[in-house]
Amino acid sequence: MTTTPEHDKRIAEMTFAAVYPHYITKVEKKGRTIDELHQVIEWLTGFDAKKLQELIEQKVSFKTFFERATLNPNAHLIKGVICGYRIEEIETPLTKQVRYLDKLVDELAKGRKMEKILR
Repeated sequence: MTTTPEHDKRIAEMTFAAVYPHYITKVEKKGRTIDELHQVIEWLTGFDAKKLQELIEQKVSFKTFFERATLNPNAHLIKGVICGYRIEEIETPLTKQVRYLDKLVDELAKGRKMEKILR
């Protein structure tokens, strides 16, 4: 399933700061913690809580967020459907990386064990 150029552009320009509160709400509503959310984000991107806060304050776009990230070498093991897209079929690298993050947050909220999330 391919994404449209408009879809990819919208994701690239979206700020991490705008989406982050939704991640918190999603995981806390399901009984998970902000520390667990940070652990998942750090596994994928290499950003610790302090660096995340800096990026939020700078209101960086997802494009900048992932340009600065050191993607986990096992990120390619993240598979499945998120937001109607099968991750392994997404061709645009940035869109795929954002969907990796969405999928990890989704798995955390669904109660999946941390060992399984952090492949």
